[in-house]
Amino acid sequence: MGGLEEIRNEAVDLENIPIEEVFEQLKCTRQGLTSDEGAQRVEIFGLNKLEEKKESKVLKFLGFMWNPLSWVMEMAAIMAIALANGGGKPPDWQDFVGIIVLLVINSTISFIEENNAGNAAAALMANLAPKTKVLRDGRWGEQEASILVPGDIVSIKLGDIVPADARLLEGDPLKIDQSGLTGESLPVTKNPGDEVFSGSTCKQGEIEAVVIATGVHTFFGKAAHLVDSTNQVGHFQQVLTAIGNFCIVSIAVGIVIEIIVMFPIQRRKYRAGIENLLVLLIGGIPIAMPTVLSVTMAIGSHKLSQQGAITKRMTAIEELAGMDVLCSDKTGTLTLNKLSVDKNLVEVFAKGVDKEHVLLLAARASRVENQDAIDACMVGMLADPKEARAGIREVHFLPFNPTDKRTALTYIDAEGNWHRASKGAHA
Repeated sequence: MGGLEEIRNEAVDLENIPIEEVFEQLKCTRQGLTSDEGAQRVEIFGLNKLEEKKESKVLKFLGFMWNPLSWVMEMAAIMAIALANGGGKPPDWQDFVGIIVLLVINSTISFIEENNAGNAAAALMANLAPKTKVLRDGRWGEQEASILVPGDIVSIKLGDIVPADARLLEGDPLKIDQSGLTGESLPVTKNPGDEVFSGSTCKQGEIEAVVIATGVHTFFGKAAHLVDSTNQVGHFQQVLTAIGNFCIVSIAVGIVIEIIVMFPIQRRKYRAGIENLLVLLIGGIPIAMPTVLSVTMAIGSHKLSQQGAITKRMTAIEELAGMDVLCSDKTGTLTLNKLSVDKNLVEVFAKGVDKEHVLLLAARASRVENQDAIDACMVGMLADPKEARAGIREVHFLPFNPTDKRTALTYIDAEGNWHRASKGAHA
């Protein structure tokens, strides 16, 4: 299994070497693996899914109480309940309860919002294929995609989500939509020998492929792992820590001075001195600031999540607000990964024709079912998608192909007149 260890450590370039060498390196054949071989390889490569970090909800909740500002509040709570005794008076329950309530409110808001928005790996995992057709023990069968290992032979056909990174075997070219991974707005042609990526979708064709990478070792898995492993301390946490440290140092100096002045010099009673120290502790920190900040960022995080953004930490809201320049590629992958029509840029050169009619003709020259990204965009810009075929009888639809580089619809209108609407390149 020494060679397979090299595969796991990505020491072999399975993406570019000839396909026959792929079989040699993976120690497999075109007849696929046996169930025993598959089980052995799972031990080496792991399951074909993203690792989900299990963490204690209780510890995560308590973690929101572990920061400099909370330390001062907790110190004041301990002093109010444990040290404020004597002088014939009970402990200072009012201050104790008030501080604990503020701490719990702050932690609860932060915990709920970050828990809802936080699991970025799970959000990405939702795009992976749940089941796949795999050749095991010489027979084709539908299996959970998670059992796939490098060396498995899988079948990819129209509508399938590619279950793992794989190299295509003999057959006709495929059309693969990998816009979610690379930003390309149209399906890409993949020929035999080419690599297809986990998480992309087959739009045309059917072919067999040999799996070369699974789980976190796939192109998709590496991207998801990068998102899930972002733990660097942001500017917002640095500012809060600096404020907390300043408060702690200032209060500590004030407490030392006040103890020296009150007890040895003024000879005050113990309980009166403790109450003064409580005032200094509670008054020396912006006690409502964490709660106010949590509520503000929770609102921002909620609005971003409604737009489909994956927010791993609520403090990312502040980081985004601090940006001066945000660079993105021309496809808008970072935003919606969705085509749209800007009606303001539509130019009409024919007399007696308005923009709305041009857009209607573009929608007519599009598929209303089983659409590609451009057809869906054209039909979707109508107030009602049914308008694309309303009042006409379709005679023939010419789908897009690389030779003609256009789509066209031949149709008969309500008055019996023949028309042809076309969108794309014209000879």
